[in-house]
Amino acid sequence: MQYYVDGFRPGDPDIKPAAFGHHIHPATIPEKVDVLIAGCGPAGLCLAAQLAGFAEISTMIVDQKPGPMEKGQADGVNVRSMEMFQAFGFAEKVKREAYWVNQTAFWTPDPTSPGHIRRAGTVQDVADDQSEMPHTLMNQARIHELFLDVMRNAPTRLQPHYGLRVSDLTIDTGSTDHPVTAELERLGDDGDVVERLTVRANYVVGCDGARSNVRRAIGGKLQGDAAHQAWGVMDILANSDFPDLRRKCLVQSASEGNVLILPREGGYLFRMYVELDKLNPDERVANRNLTADHIIAAANRIMRPFSIDVKEVVWWSVYEIGHRLTDKFDDVPQHEIATRTPRVFTAGDACHTHSPKAGQGMNVSMGDTFNLGWKLVHVLTGRSKPDLLHSYSAERLQEAKRLVETDHKWARIMSAPPGESELDSTDMPRFQKQFIENLEFTGGLSVHYGPSDLVAEPVHQHLARGLVIGKRFHSAPVVRLADAMPMQLGHVAETDARWRLYAFAGQGDAGTQGGSIHRLCEALQSDSNSPLRRFTRPYEDIDGLIDLRAIFPQDFKSLNYEDMPSLLKPEKGRYRLRDFEKVFCVDHKRREDIYEMRGIDRIKGCMVVVRPDQYVAHILPLECHADLFDFFSRLFVSGGG
Repeated sequence: MQYYVDGFRPGDPDIKPAAFGHHIHPATIPEKVDVLIAGCGPAGLCLAAQLAGFAEISTMIVDQKPGPMEKGQADGVNVRSMEMFQAFGFAEKVKREAYWVNQTAFWTPDPTSPGHIRRAGTVQDVADDQSEMPHTLMNQARIHELFLDVMRNAPTRLQPHYGLRVSDLTIDTGSTDHPVTAELERLGDDGDVVERLTVRANYVVGCDGARSNVRRAIGGKLQGDAAHQAWGVMDILANSDFPDLRRKCLVQSASEGNVLILPREGGYLFRMYVELDKLNPDERVANRNLTADHIIAAANRIMRPFSIDVKEVVWWSVYEIGHRLTDKFDDVPQHEIATRTPRVFTAGDACHTHSPKAGQGMNVSMGDTFNLGWKLVHVLTGRSKPDLLHSYSAERLQEAKRLVETDHKWARIMSAPPGESELDSTDMPRFQKQFIENLEFTGGLSVHYGPSDLVAEPVHQHLARGLVIGKRFHSAPVVRLADAMPMQLGHVAETDARWRLYAFAGQGDAGTQGGSIHRLCEALQSDSNSPLRRFTRPYEDIDGLIDLRAIFPQDFKSLNYEDMPSLLKPEKGRYRLRDFEKVFCVDHKRREDIYEMRGIDRIKGCMVVVRPDQYVAHILPLECHADLFDFFSRLFVSGGG
């Protein structure tokens, strides 16, 4: 973490200096904003936390609830989301507070006593080197609070407007000056509308749930099916003779249904997803008048011969499985993409719904707006043309389809009685086999964006086989040259909308004159086509848009910091202080070699271009300066700011 670049400030470094001119106090309703976000769920807060860091962007976030969530709803944080939290700066807090899912146990009917269950096997939940981050479980409300902390401490001091909801939208497609008019309703304590207001925005993002008014206003519809299966979920404090209460467990009984057990933060709390009754085709779960007692009774039937003595029900709910998806995540019809750019977007449950048992709801919702956030920043700050925003729906819709298809299969397998699944013929229980096959998916690591202006064709993929173009940048250990600090390379990335350029040196290159790294730095500094020269603004530091880092295959004792090119020792900030944190080498002491771990060509080296949302955009030979410059020239526009 770097600070003091513009002068010494005492106190908590996470509290950024306040900016003036764009702070919107919750008691004030502005006439105009750059971005209006509807909904303070994970998707909305993830987006707001990103935008809050940019003083030149005015953001307003509203939610119809009277205040922040306190308990309930989602709790699973997959490893990909943990990597994202690292960029926000609160992954260590989550790691300290949360339950870590290290193993998953599988319980099935006991062949000698079919009315009872027995442990059938265990599986390591996060595969070795799948991520440097753990899979964690934590109350969604606490995740919200951590995002709210980022917003409160950001330059704009962004705070939500509670008790407000977006009821309708109109878009003036002929205007570029805040063309979206949002109608807002202020709700009283009883939920009745007490005031109607309007706000004009350049962009509106609907993170307002499955009954989204934003989606309805742009003509979107959730389409799909329902499994007509009721499930109960409860967060409880309880005693039990079940031995795996502090392990994630998938439990299947012979005839009473299934249970998913998820230990939670704090050492005592745990969650249970409990299969309840089948629903008739025309029946909704609300018609059954199910209560927490019904869920507890069903759990005890499924868990025999074990029992659960519930002391406190912290939160509970009953739901029915549904898999639904909209056909587009923005307001531009397919036939108008060439002539219009998006002004309204949907994210999270507003555009895709599915069962909660794969633990993807909160994670995928945050993934939506983590994808959208930096693109809005680039467009609103004049970095990129507005047509960049078409890529949000194009990329996230494909991932939502993958999510719904995979989750549909998983929900079907979880709910099928023993002996009624296509996987029952294997030696391993069907849901254990499917769980293992799904590990990359449940970790959030199966996202793979296809070739586009933002993702290059994999022509040079062989230079870094373990850093797959279109997939997230897979971090690995390195040592920082200036101070011998062991760290994860991916942790240099922050939610600052900057691109990362990782230059991996080839064999024999020590950063000295004439080597590939030195020649790359010279080209970036002096070539008139360099994106650093063309798109970095006069008042910005040299790494204000593209953050260059160099990694060498030698031990740090074999390299000399003073030999490095000046671009890797840039002078920054008000005092032009030298940045010592741009150069890294292999961690030989711990025998963790990033070149070997990520399949990087040790002889030739390579360049790895990484997007602001941590996805690999391009891999190039170190000598392909022109190709690198051409890639960035398609993304950015000169001037502005």
